[in-house]
Amino acid sequence: MAAPITTYKLIVLYMLENLESSLTNSQIADFVLEREYTNYFNLQQAIHELVSADLISSEKKDHSSCYRITEEGRMTLSYFEHELSNRIKEEVLEYLKPFQTALPKRKILADADPFQLSHGGYGVRCTLSEEGTILVDLTLTAPTEAAVREIAANWEVKSQHIYEILMEELL
Repeated sequence: MAAPITTYKLIVLYMLENLESSLTNSQIADFVLEREYTNYFNLQQAIHELVSADLISSEKKDHSSCYRITEEGRMTLSYFEHELSNRIKEEVLEYLKPFQTALPKRKILADADPFQLSHGGYGVRCTLSEEGTILVDLTLTAPTEAAVREIAANWEVKSQHIYEILMEELL
């Protein structure tokens, strides 16, 4: 069984992973406090530690703190999600239903196509598209077929984060 603070962190990560949009501090607190998983101060400590560890990101919207899971948060959750009970997971998903119907899911597709170059070496074309509109079209070269396969596998996991970084740096 995970330590209590770890459980609170996993609940927050699981909530954010299962919702396309961000959640406010108030929405997260409503869920956790209504079920008496912990008190407000422990929850705020857990959220603060998640932000400090870059597992979730925070932004201000209309005088509220809103949170989103980061790629690092997704990877961490994938390692430790089994620590959350199925009952808690079901409660989270039930709680999130009204939020999901209010905002339709956007269809984002990450694709990576490896190929061999005519002059030697290998390449991979990485694309990220949203409902048919290409957001990123990136071709990379690498010296080995294994490197291209690794790039392709990582693109599937990290493409949205890379897109966010590109937009942040270029705008």
